Amino acid sequence: MPRLSLDSPVGRLTLCEEDGFITGLIWGGKTAEPGEPTPLLLRAKREIAAYFSGKRRDFDLPVKPDGSPAEIKVWQAMAAIPYGETRTYGEIAKATGVNARAVGQACGRNPIPILLPCHRVVAANGLGGFSAPGGVDWKGKLLVLERALLL
Repeated sequence: MPRLSLDSPVGRLTLCEEDGFITGLIWGGKTAEPGEPTPLLLRAKREIAAYFSGKRRDFDLPVKPDGSPAEIKVWQAMAAIPYGETRTYGEIAKATGVNARAVGQACGRNPIPILLPCHRVVAANGLGGFSAPGGVDWKGKLLVLERALLL
């Protein structure tokens, strides 16, 4: 599986590609083995860099997360949340027919964070959790970057 690591304002990220789709974004951890990156991975790297520099609000990348039918419904709903906006776990639950607890679990198992913006899903009374290293601090920073949360 081709991989490409990049440095970002939130730490080292490693993109994973399989059969022409982005299938994973690993936060931190081991750097990808050296090798020739694919055109898709290079495009993803450029789009992520543009996102962090404030020049891109949406990603135009083919993604294919591996999950249960309920998780895929949640991830599709997350992908539809516009830049700079949030939805609560309850709102995603209502829209997908998946209970709020399962929405939170799907967010925690999201294999392609940032591209599938689980950071835009918040608790009714605060930020909620975040599975990336740094936890809720990074979730808040991503929401500040998008001006969805002003500190």
